Amino acid sequence: MTGTSRSSADLDPRRRKVLFRSWHRGMREMDLLMGQFSDAEIGTMSDGDLDDFELLIEVPDRDLLAWLTDEAETPSNYDTAVFRRLKAFHTHQGPINV
Repeated sequence: MTGTSRSSADLDPRRRKVLFRSWHRGMREMDLLMGQFSDAEIGTMSDGDLDDFELLIEVPDRDLLAWLTDEAETPSNYDTAVFRRLKAFHTHQGPINV
């Protein structure tokens, strides 16, 4: 079970691949962070946003998690509008899997 709540039936092949890869990162915490964001945003991302998101998908889990939790400084080439949207998406008081 992936955890995704979004169907990929209405998505083009590129977005389907990104959605799948968002939920299959390796570290369950990152599956939840990237997957839930992807579920919510994938349908409205521009091609440029998808380019930036695909770059984030390639980042090792531990590095990306450190950037998202401010345990490490985000390199400027990854500090994009999409990264900031991803980070803001999970800024709340409840558990991330709600």
